[in-house]
Amino acid sequence: MAVSTVPMQRRTVMLMLAAGLTLGLGGCLFDGDPKHLKPLSKAAKALMAKKGLEPGAPLLVRIFKEEAKLEAWLQAGDGTFRHFRTYDICNWSGVLGPKLKEGDRQAPEGFYVVNPARMNPNSSYYLSFNMGFPNAFDIARKRTGSYLMVHGGCRSAGCYAVTDASIQEIFSLARDAFLGGQREFNIHAFPFRMTAENMARHRDDKWAGFWRNLKTGYDMFERTRMPPLVGVENRQYVFFDPQQRPPAARPDEGFVMIAATSTVPRFAPALAARPVPLRKPR
Repeated sequence: MAVSTVPMQRRTVMLMLAAGLTLGLGGCLFDGDPKHLKPLSKAAKALMAKKGLEPGAPLLVRIFKEEAKLEAWLQAGDGTFRHFRTYDICNWSGVLGPKLKEGDRQAPEGFYVVNPARMNPNSSYYLSFNMGFPNAFDIARKRTGSYLMVHGGCRSAGCYAVTDASIQEIFSLARDAFLGGQREFNIHAFPFRMTAENMARHRDDKWAGFWRNLKTGYDMFERTRMPPLVGVENRQYVFFDPQQRPPAARPDEGFVMIAATSTVPRFAPALAARPVPLRKPR
């Protein structure tokens, strides 16, 4: 098949993955495949089938600091997202609350997006992907930091660390989602599960107002099982119905979009996702 007949998104991901073969993977090979190309296990595929999910389905990642859990959700044929698997976060640094500045060793909280350029098959922490910090919300509040990752290795200095086996599967889910047509996937990073009980327990915390803002997006997903469209206006997160076209950005008025959509046409009526500025992988 001629290269020109391959969809642009698939070509982009294939080039990104192929590049990893020449950038220092060394001896990290498994069953003949470089680690970033290793297919999902038979057990993972069986679980996917049991839950009515398809290979290459769009991905959503949710992170809960206090519980030290990372959830992978995949989009089903009806457009909603279904829980696929929960992974233990074996290490995250800092305390509950957002990342404020470079070097504070805080793991971020908020709404982020990952595109193929943020996937790093050559990480010193086995495999990793860049969360996309700082986003427009962080920039509006003059927060600084770089290379905030989800990675393997169970060590952290401002990142979220999982086991190598976990990042292997999460990385594969993301890779297959990109190859299936997803342009970027959302990461929703929360301080804790934002139940009424937990919000009441933390109501006197200095970050309670920030967490109430995050909870609006949390509740929208809990209600619809679709990631909300996420923007920033007046230095606050704002959320929109994921089945509607996102409003036009007005940077001169302080309104920008962060996450436009996570769907692709064969899974649900899709809207074109905006490009994300590229960052050098860690």
